[in-house]
Amino acid sequence: MTGPHSSVVIIGGGFTGAVVAASLARNRDMDGWRIAVFEPRERLGCGLAYDTADPAHRVNVPAARMSIDPDDDDHFMHWLASRSELRDDAEALASDGHLYPRRRLFGLYVAESVAPFLKTGRVTHLREKVVGVERKGALWEVRGEGGSGIRADVLIVATTHPAPEAPGGIAAALRGHPRYVADTTVSGALEAIRTNDRVLIIGTGLTSADVIASLRTSGHRGPITAFSRRGLRSRGHAGRAQEPYGDFTAKAATTASELLLRVRQEIANAAAEGFSWHAVFDALRAQGGEIWRNLSVAERRRLVRHLRPFWDVHRFRVAPQIDAIIHAGLSAGDIRVLAGSIADIETNSGDIAVTFRQRWSGGTEQWTGDAVVVTTGPAHKNILKSQGWLEALGGSGHLHADAVGLGLACGETSRALDNEGREQDDLFIAGPLARGTFGELMGLPQVNDHAIFVAAQVAGLARARRARAPALSQRASEHTSVS
Repeated sequence: MTGPHSSVVIIGGGFTGAVVAASLARNRDMDGWRIAVFEPRERLGCGLAYDTADPAHRVNVPAARMSIDPDDDDHFMHWLASRSELRDDAEALASDGHLYPRRRLFGLYVAESVAPFLKTGRVTHLREKVVGVERKGALWEVRGEGGSGIRADVLIVATTHPAPEAPGGIAAALRGHPRYVADTTVSGALEAIRTNDRVLIIGTGLTSADVIASLRTSGHRGPITAFSRRGLRSRGHAGRAQEPYGDFTAKAATTASELLLRVRQEIANAAAEGFSWHAVFDALRAQGGEIWRNLSVAERRRLVRHLRPFWDVHRFRVAPQIDAIIHAGLSAGDIRVLAGSIADIETNSGDIAVTFRQRWSGGTEQWTGDAVVVTTGPAHKNILKSQGWLEALGGSGHLHADAVGLGLACGETSRALDNEGREQDDLFIAGPLARGTFGELMGLPQVNDHAIFVAAQVAGLARARRARAPALSQRASEHTSVS
């Protein structure tokens, strides 16, 4: 086990981990510190969201709102202007006048922003999965599957969400079926689906929309049925630019019910002034952190349990290009969206037979098809079991799930809480896994801001330690003299 004593290790080199690393590398308080990122992918900055070559996958917000430079709102747009890829993508410019480039381009943009620090050695990229993390005295011992090992003064958890989980009984019924896709994030997961296959998609959110777009773009022509408990699908963008509408912080709501009433009233007010609901949800997104802080843990749970599905489909919108594909299918009748649950599922000579229990009528519907794809979103309750090192840190009391059920417990400085609720000075949670404390941490601007915030906390810790060092050295000298 090797490594300098002044070191910070970031586990996870997707968008969050890359921004944390770059922010630390720029900070003079981190001079003399080694910054290492464990990330098995070839490039830092891509992660699950942007590590895709699928041409159907596009950013789901206008490129003009995706800068990672807090001092330059047009940073990504300038980067795009310097590239040639958009010239070969005639569909990037949507009818609303905004650019929605392919998602891999944004991943490349983030990767190039951290690349100079890799070149100079300011940041080290270890292309390995982490297989072990242990507390060793005052340090963290981090081991990679390739044999790399670092003892770190500071550990930052910037890992991804856990994999999706199919509703009860489905995984067991379809285990081993050649066209059962349990996790669409696995490379080539949809390749098993044939051109005319009848496809059932479990889930109707953003991932479901991506799957539909991927299938149709690759030539799939078979009927597609998407279902979820409420049958709510992710919405599209407004047809014209609008400023955020509504102030939810001047008189903060303290209950989920009060917040819901306020949102409904603001939507009505916005409509009376010629604005759509999009403007209200844009205001909610921007004010999300403060809204969340004004809710008790019990009210946060109520909000997540009862209102989150409605929030998700309005907040996380699909790119116009993807929305157009879905609308065309809905109009033609070869795409359906259902609300309900699965009463029974079984296989017969390769066919998959499903009995739906309809949500509104209470009746049932029979469906027979060839493929099932799970797009239910991350199984947040499984976060500590999703990777061995996370489970080990949970078992040793260093990590535990947050009280809301969205990720890992941390304090207001994003330091992880131990099993007694105490902040650990040198263990941080960065990115969406900190949502239980910070609320809106899924949109790119909020995640970017939070990554910069975490880096600032770590730099402050480094500065404080440097300030203490001379005093400790002086005391040691005085002790030696006395001896």
